[in-house]
Amino acid sequence: MNLDITDFRSIATVLCFVAFLGVTWWAYAPGRRQQFDEAARLPFADESANESANGSANKNDPQEKAHHE
Repeated sequence: MNLDITDFRSIATVLCFVAFLGVTWWAYAPGRRQQFDEAARLPFADESANESANGSANKNDPQEKAHHE
């Protein structure tokens, strides 16, 4: 069997397509929806935890001070 660069490109294309299908299946699998929904809410959970711990906003944060001035 004599392989040239075209054969390697074909094999690489097929392997990349299989990897793409695997990642797509993993991302859209029904069992992953709850995990992804929880991960999507993480930034908002952090903000609400900071607000409840500090009253309304983090008063030591310079960006918050600049924003409110």
